[in-house]
Amino acid sequence: MKLGPSLDLRTSQTLVLSPQLQAAIRLLTLSNLELQAEINVELERNPLLDLADEDGGIPGGPDDTSAATSIDNAPDSTAPADAEINPENLIGDHSSDLDVDFAEERFHHDCAVDSGNGNGSSDDFSLDHVAGELPTLIEILERQAAGLPAFEQAVALAIISCINEAGYLIDPLNEIAERIGIESEEAERILTIVQTFEPTGVGARTLAECIALQAKEADRYDPCMAALIDNLDLVARGDLARLRRLCDVDAEDLADMLRELRSYNPKPGLVYGGTSSQCIVPDVFVRRTRKGWIAELNNATLPRLIFNREYRVEIADRNTSHTNEKAEKQFLDQCVQQANWLIRALDQRATTILKVVTALIERQQGFFEHGVQQLKPMTLRSVADEIGMHESTVSRVTSHKYLSCDRGLFELKYFFTAAIPSGDGDEASAEAVRAQLKALIDAEPPLKPFSDDKLVELLKQEGFALARRTVAKYREAMQIPSSFDRRRRALVQSA
Repeated sequence: MKLGPSLDLRTSQTLVLSPQLQAAIRLLTLSNLELQAEINVELERNPLLDLADEDGGIPGGPDDTSAATSIDNAPDSTAPADAEINPENLIGDHSSDLDVDFAEERFHHDCAVDSGNGNGSSDDFSLDHVAGELPTLIEILERQAAGLPAFEQAVALAIISCINEAGYLIDPLNEIAERIGIESEEAERILTIVQTFEPTGVGARTLAECIALQAKEADRYDPCMAALIDNLDLVARGDLARLRRLCDVDAEDLADMLRELRSYNPKPGLVYGGTSSQCIVPDVFVRRTRKGWIAELNNATLPRLIFNREYRVEIADRNTSHTNEKAEKQFLDQCVQQANWLIRALDQRATTILKVVTALIERQQGFFEHGVQQLKPMTLRSVADEIGMHESTVSRVTSHKYLSCDRGLFELKYFFTAAIPSGDGDEASAEAVRAQLKALIDAEPPLKPFSDDKLVELLKQEGFALARRTVAKYREAMQIPSSFDRRRRALVQSA
């Protein structure tokens, strides 16, 4: 056997993801708002891309439609839901085979309300509907401390900086005093001043102290109420007999004290949220028409791209004797290719989303018509097999995207649930089982709540065959306490 170097030719097949395909996959995962940020970055980088104004032209440019071509980032959303969709794959490099000159505008409205079938109106808009930036709890307390003398103000600000968003002092007071170099008694005195600030109860170190501050503000902190506040653990357990003995009151007075106790806020700092609520913007609208349920992309959250052919021609017609001609031509070609790819990727993304949502609507039509009780079990693989795509593609489409319909706003992942065997041999959605379980608990007698074993029997009568541990798992997932805790809370409320 001869040993030595040699040259061999071998053929093999490998799956290679091009950078453009990887970018297209990432665009598919993004929500509309995240995609909008990505497009804005590309607009800054590519001079041949521009945003269309309300008339579909270049902002600030001429109205000549031959100078610019409007390209929407979605297919025809007004087509019937059962229309055949044949999206092209992005496996190869298609950056040069798309002629943007022949693109046309197809998505003529921005959202479901603009289609003329919604109940919204531009006259209903008001600046009052826009949530402003609210001041934080720390800012509110610092404003109130501004009127104190210089020394007390400095100590108060140090204490305020250690108050959490719920209004509680999270650091030990002696550590705060040691940190700023004062005596603990002096820090206690300043803390007493801080505890007089609004909202009432702020600066407390324990729940009992927070409730006591509010009771003192309401002039209800008598010895009986003090005893009740000192025994909040008995209130939580519902030990009413022992509470009556400790507070030395009868049942009627104890009931009045418990009502007063429930009126206090255990987390006073949350009155000032500090940040405006983050609204969830739907990516897809689902509405009912005479032809059935259809899906529409929320194009209001996506910029409408324009390929600026006028600017491209202006650059191409520059003096060829320019010293940077080659570099400019190379940059221009790269911009054209990137614009072509981005337009194709956005169109592919919109087509894929609509295809997945259309399949979802066909499978979950009972949910849209009758509610969560008619939600069917559905998996990513089943939808992927139906529409002829990979399961990972369906997973990316349903990630971080929301669907708006007459029944509310739902994440697309909400409709994909596990199957639970039912009594008639069919399968039910786990979400439908949880909804039925919650309905049974809401309808139970407050003082005689159903045990988990009883809930198993009632669910079996409804056609759901579940084990006791499964019922307990669903109940805990919905943060519903046990039957013992529900009965204890009912006793306290009935008192």
